[in-house]
Amino acid sequence: MTAKQLKRIAIKVGSNVLTRRDGTLDVERMSDLVAQIAALRTQGIDVVLISSGAVASGRNEIKPVKKLDAVSSRQLYSAVGQAKLINRYFELFHEHRLVCGQVLTSTENFGSRTHYLNQKNCMETMLENGVIPIVNENDAVSVTELMFTDNDELSGLVAAMMNMDALIILSNVDGIYDGDPAAPESRVIRAIPEKADISMFIRPEKSVFGRGGMLTKYHMARKVADEGILVIIANGTKKNILPELAAGGETVCSRFLPAEKPASGIKKWIAHSEGFARGAVYIDKGAEEVLYGTKAISILFVGVTRISGRFRKDDIIRIINEEGRQLGVGRAGYDSEKAITLIGKRKARPMIHYDYLCLDSDTGNGKSTDDKSQTEHPLR
Repeated sequence: MTAKQLKRIAIKVGSNVLTRRDGTLDVERMSDLVAQIAALRTQGIDVVLISSGAVASGRNEIKPVKKLDAVSSRQLYSAVGQAKLINRYFELFHEHRLVCGQVLTSTENFGSRTHYLNQKNCMETMLENGVIPIVNENDAVSVTELMFTDNDELSGLVAAMMNMDALIILSNVDGIYDGDPAAPESRVIRAIPEKADISMFIRPEKSVFGRGGMLTKYHMARKVADEGILVIIANGTKKNILPELAAGGETVCSRFLPAEKPASGIKKWIAHSEGFARGAVYIDKGAEEVLYGTKAISILFVGVTRISGRFRKDDIIRIINEEGRQLGVGRAGYDSEKAITLIGKRKARPMIHYDYLCLDSDTGNGKSTDDKSQTEHPLR
């Protein structure tokens, strides 16, 4: 896919790209990346930037008066650092006669369909008016249990929500290696075909300044690519990396080739909303067998054995079989109170219509679960 074909790109910049070894913000690197994004804009490419760096920025601006716990220190540093980070971006983009805008988000904005669409509309309006959205998690108010895994997860959600042609993840390495990156014989895996599993090559280490690592990048990239979006993991410290990637050049990187048949917008939302599920529907063996048949089928109440959790109509819920294994997720056709009254009924609209159903086999997931994971989160 070349620059002529690319119309929209999401770019995720990690903390290890934006910070120096001492943890301070690398303004020269930021300036270079902004210049590259400005070059993409001259080619008519819309860009959404998902940027880490707020906590790292704030850590070097303020010294706490007493020792803080992990949550409090993150809130303090991010509140100070986000102001510093977005102000720096604004000044740098202004030098290229471009305007950027801040979008702070949380998991709750993706778990609710209404909030999801409001957020999407906000960024669509920004792009239509030539404004570059700069997205980050609202760490100052996020609760640990409800945080994104890291900004890699957030970038995948944004890319799917905005129907991007490509997601570029900038790290401090060239991509995913087929061995130890430090070993001279190791090589970057340049092209990862649809559904290919290369997780055996990835070590689970976390990044120095961020919460993520290559393993979370891989899992997110695999899911997004399987939904029809090109995903590239590349070295953000290289000069002119973004224009070269957009032009489809021979730059060393790992490209997750997109599925030939892109998922619909609603399917992308459902597939990425598993972590925001507010309840579950349990189905019997017969319903499970029909679900995996040759024809698309809805979840009907005649095959439902139990409803758990508290949820509203249109919320995301999990689908669980008799053994307690999660089969997928979908959008609820009823609230939980009404759904309970319809268990076993034959003449009722589907609990989950097949248009709003995403099986784990479609996304490469598949996991066991229990009642504890199905109950409504106490903070919701």
